[in-house]
Amino acid sequence: MALTFEVLGRFNRARAARLTLPHYVCQTPLFMPVGTQGTIKGLTTNQLEEIGCQIILGNTYHLALRPTSELIDELGGLHKFMNWPRALLTDSGGFQMVSLLHLADITEKGVTFQSPVNGKPMLLTPEESIQIQNRIGADIIMALDDVVRTTITGPRVEEAMYRTLRWIDRCVAAHKRPHDQNLFGIVQGGLDPTLRDICVKGLVERNLPGYAIGGLSGGEDKDSFWRVVAQCTAALPENKPRYVMGVGYPLDIVVCSALGADMYDCVYPTRTARFGTALIPEGVLKLKHMAMAEDTRPIDPTCACMVCKNYTRAYIHCLVTKDAMGSQLLSYHNLYYMMKLSRDLHSSIIEGRFPDFVCEFLQKMFPKGDVPEWVCNAMEVAGIDISSCCAPFSTAKDEH
Repeated sequence: MALTFEVLGRFNRARAARLTLPHYVCQTPLFMPVGTQGTIKGLTTNQLEEIGCQIILGNTYHLALRPTSELIDELGGLHKFMNWPRALLTDSGGFQMVSLLHLADITEKGVTFQSPVNGKPMLLTPEESIQIQNRIGADIIMALDDVVRTTITGPRVEEAMYRTLRWIDRCVAAHKRPHDQNLFGIVQGGLDPTLRDICVKGLVERNLPGYAIGGLSGGEDKDSFWRVVAQCTAALPENKPRYVMGVGYPLDIVVCSALGADMYDCVYPTRTARFGTALIPEGVLKLKHMAMAEDTRPIDPTCACMVCKNYTRAYIHCLVTKDAMGSQLLSYHNLYYMMKLSRDLHSSIIEGRFPDFVCEFLQKMFPKGDVPEWVCNAMEVAGIDISSCCAPFSTAKDEH
């Protein structure tokens, strides 16, 4: 095992921890930006350090296609290749095959897909996914799992969960660098509590360095989403990191952290930036709107980032979607917002003021007190009293 995980503070289920990885000592809860091709679009690694990124996620599928894992290995690993001194996490490549390649077919051997290069059928096995990730050299590597969208029901969900458990053993056996890289297993089982339970138990028996909750943020309703997270975090070991995959809305991160999750990743903050949207404590600010054309205020007057200190909404409105600089500045601000959110979660848990932090967060986002019902339900289970920021008899449904 190449990590240590030390819980520094708790509030009910929420925890703040120190996660020590080969390349960096991280503080949790933490958000990981996604750098598909070994880069966060439009930002330098210096800028990412400056805004406090701790772990960047790399997509194994994209890196294996270009520049190839062999070349990355030859050039000294992904850290050196992309000039990133802090921690890296790579996914298994399975999700991209299913989401990008309509012709992916999953069998017991692995994931069969058509090569985007020459159209020939190719097979990604659990063994090969681990070999590729061993060459790339990230601090955390993910097991190849059988991916099923949560919106699917029936025997396919059960098949995928049991296959995920069989494949974890193949991943563990193939993993040649356990002292440099941490292999995380992924809890599957759709929205079925019985299947999720079997999967958690099976993975925990294998005593892995960390565990991910997979198969969410694929279109399921928020009520199902938080219940799966609550169930899995309650059953996973206290002394290991818990990573909810594909979660990037600030509200979801606050809720999942209250329920005991530690790590998150998503393209949302940077992708939404490229569409001209900024993250602010009140929710979002759409810089494309004509109302921004003459607005001389910063994106967020309370934000200390380089963009908010130096540029107006009017200037960014002028650039957005027309000039690469617009999406670079917004990406910088949005990731700064996510890193500050992570730091605030960490410090509020350590300092014993987590419920106050949650209430302030919700008050800014829902000034009328119309906190969505699913958030109220989740917070009740997390043991956090948010009555002061909820309007009575709120029936507001599904918002981010």
